[in-house]
Amino acid sequence: MQTNFTAEQLADPHVAEAESILRKCVHCGFCTATCPTYVTLGNELDSPRGRTYLIKDMLENGRPADEQVVTHIDRCLSCLACTTTCPSGVDYMHLVDHARIHIEKTYRRPLMNRLTRNMLAMVLPYPGRFRLALKLAALGRPFAGLFDQVKALKPMAAMLRLAPSKVPPASDFARPATHAAVSTRRCRVAILTGCAQPVLDPGINEAAISLLTRLGVEVVVPQGEGCCGALVHHMGREEQALDSARRNIDVWTRAVEDGGLDAIIVTTSGCGTTIKDYGHMLRLDPAYAEKAARVSALAKDVTEYLSTLDLPIAETKGLTVAYHSACSLQHGQKVTMAPKLLLKSAGFTVKDPPEGHLCCGSAGTYNIMQPEISARLKARKVRNIESTKPDIISAGNIGCMTQIGSATGIPVVHTVELLNWAYGGPRPKALDRRASV
Repeated sequence: MQTNFTAEQLADPHVAEAESILRKCVHCGFCTATCPTYVTLGNELDSPRGRTYLIKDMLENGRPADEQVVTHIDRCLSCLACTTTCPSGVDYMHLVDHARIHIEKTYRRPLMNRLTRNMLAMVLPYPGRFRLALKLAALGRPFAGLFDQVKALKPMAAMLRLAPSKVPPASDFARPATHAAVSTRRCRVAILTGCAQPVLDPGINEAAISLLTRLGVEVVVPQGEGCCGALVHHMGREEQALDSARRNIDVWTRAVEDGGLDAIIVTTSGCGTTIKDYGHMLRLDPAYAEKAARVSALAKDVTEYLSTLDLPIAETKGLTVAYHSACSLQHGQKVTMAPKLLLKSAGFTVKDPPEGHLCCGSAGTYNIMQPEISARLKARKVRNIESTKPDIISAGNIGCMTQIGSATGIPVVHTVELLNWAYGGPRPKALDRRASV
């Protein structure tokens, strides 16, 4: 793609990076075939190619974002299926990240949209606030239908419907601690506790820690670690995201200095994609660039790490698992085979649902801010998964699990919970939702 940025514009390293990304695009349109919003809406401006044109035009002309740009960028899920498909290596992730930052700085959103986004940024990254909000949601759930009648309040209705009817108690495994290896210590890792996952499903990290320690891995939950910054990063709130990244980098750097780390384990793939990008996010910060790159290199999805430990072949379970490959894992981190191979070795029959490359519509806060598109993608995803007639659905991202679980009676379980069960841990509680399993 030909660009016409001025030398003055290119003096900004962020603009220079965007320009180098834009120049790689050859207009081939391969991305449109795998883009969930284009497949759903059929609008060129809701495809990666269309959004790339909008971003180019906005940045080249040094214009503030307008309503058209914001509408189509907001509809992007950041699923990154386009980057997997692109034959030219266009780094769409960092291009759309730059566009979102530009939008945040130059566009004034409608009042209700601003309030909703501010509320999400002030609540979701903080487990205590999030837990309280979920409990209060029970009071507001009867009004979801009324909120649906007003366009500006539709995100509130979606939020209320997504909130679980019961919030599990806080887990001791989310507190700072060192969990010793059960047998001779083979290695030492830290594990991300995060923000939303320990509130919605604390059993995920419990299973990961239980399995890892039985395999001879010492697991550290460091003091001071928090939200990875992914949620606000995708809202274009750059400084808030970088502050979260710096805090976690400091925490994990201390853990490296205190006893060494072989890996930083992440059980939420959306967080893993962001942490693996810390090195890029902080590349211009002289105080953090090197430390950020070191942390990014240590970050591993839990299945990515488990695949290096040579788990034994387990006896057949007689259960069929439909494996949902979260976009952040398959497209963002390029971890595709490890989860399925681990499940097969653990004795499960694994099925790949049709259209596995298409997003389920969760995408962080997308199912709140874009509820209509999200609902269509969810219905399509659940229909494809159910066509495999599984006993269980497995996924590696809490957002996907919540999204898919809200539309099917088939139990949705994190991959590590199934692996923990297969290798001596307790049966996942979610399986009790279906008596035949």
